[in-house]
Amino acid sequence: TQVLPVNGSREALFAFAQTVVDPTRAGATVVCPNPFYQIYEGATLLASATPYYAPSDPARNFAVDWDSVPEEVWQRTQLLFVCSPGNPTGAVMPLPEWEKLFALSDRYGFVIASDECYSEIYFRDVPPLGGLEAATQLGRADYRNLIAFTSLSKRSNVPGLRSGFVAGDAALIKAFLLYRTYHGSAMGPAVQAASVAAWNDEVHVEENRALYRQKFAQVTPMLAEVMDVRLPDAGFYLWAKVPDALGMSDAEFAQALLAQYNVTVLPGSYLARDSGGANPGAQRVRMALVAETAECAEAASRIVQFIQSRT
Repeated sequence: TQVLPVNGSREALFAFAQTVVDPTRAGATVVCPNPFYQIYEGATLLASATPYYAPSDPARNFAVDWDSVPEEVWQRTQLLFVCSPGNPTGAVMPLPEWEKLFALSDRYGFVIASDECYSEIYFRDVPPLGGLEAATQLGRADYRNLIAFTSLSKRSNVPGLRSGFVAGDAALIKAFLLYRTYHGSAMGPAVQAASVAAWNDEVHVEENRALYRQKFAQVTPMLAEVMDVRLPDAGFYLWAKVPDALGMSDAEFAQALLAQYNVTVLPGSYLARDSGGANPGAQRVRMALVAETAECAEAASRIVQFIQSRT
């Protein structure tokens, strides 16, 4: 009653919004981080709701500034997307932040969709705190108005497998299962068997995490010589600032880097929307350290060369 397998967290995040949002209610609003995983916005718009973008705070390693959301927005909110560890910033939500969001959910009645697909790639001794664990610690054993989403894609490096699960509030799971009965596909037996094997094995997850630690340990100091770049709390992205001395936008930087050095980064402004008169992703780029360590180091070397050649 509290868990449901899904064909990857992407389809689940999208479909869940269609289940939860009632567009007949005036001012139907969905709050999401800014910058954010683009499925949140698409799911919101196709559910006929209005997105509200809560900006990240660079002073807190790009944690989301939930306090900046006005009360009148919370009053209209039906769904809140949270992502911890965050994409693209890598920020992790501590228990007090969860407690704040649970209190807001109780006060205004909105549902929390917790995207946790990066939860098993981290760099500290303590794993990131997940929504269900936070709820349990705070005495919310029924997980009311909370659904957690996770996937094998990052944990096991199998994004093409399309396998994950959702878990949480039994009433929400019941409604979500009914909705997916009409539109969702059953998970094939081969994918089920592969998923069982992946979930039951922790050795490859620990090895994968160790490899990411090696990549960050090698790449981050190289890039730090020419860019403002910090080790994230978790995840496999570096959220780096384009040097002011280049006189280039984040999009121009990404285009020139690809054209001249064949290195692909994603402009941060593409992952965010204007909020409060500014785009919180502007002048930053997202770098995914998913290739082999040597390839990541080579790409970092090319980025350093590119910046040095222009400054």
